[in-house]
Amino acid sequence: MKTSSVLASLAAAATLFGCVVAPVPVARPYYGEPVMMAPPPPRVEYVGPPPVPGQIWIDGFWNWTGNRHYWVPGRWEAPRPGYYWAPHRWERDGDHWRQSGGHWERHHEREHDQYDHRDWR
Repeated sequence: MKTSSVLASLAAAATLFGCVVAPVPVARPYYGEPVMMAPPPPRVEYVGPPPVPGQIWIDGFWNWTGNRHYWVPGRWEAPRPGYYWAPHRWERDGDHWRQSGGHWERHHEREHDQYDHRDWR
């Protein structure tokens, strides 16, 4: 009886040992050669409530794989005090396009924060 309890405990521990909770990978923006094809219009994402109160929504964006655009879905992220999120964007550069990756910027770098992402949902 005691041996079966020990075996059951070891089996449960081995099962839990195999469980890994990993963060969702964040796609890196494309910084390679200029892209000749304009990105599609942004997708409409239906955003539910934040998983943790106070988190902000980071919009999804079109990324480039080297031969096509693909959509990177938006995500919830904890705000950073003194910073705001400057979103990903594509900019025309002559006859091609270049991507600027989204990033956190200090509030004092801008006079007016046009990307006010307070959780108003």
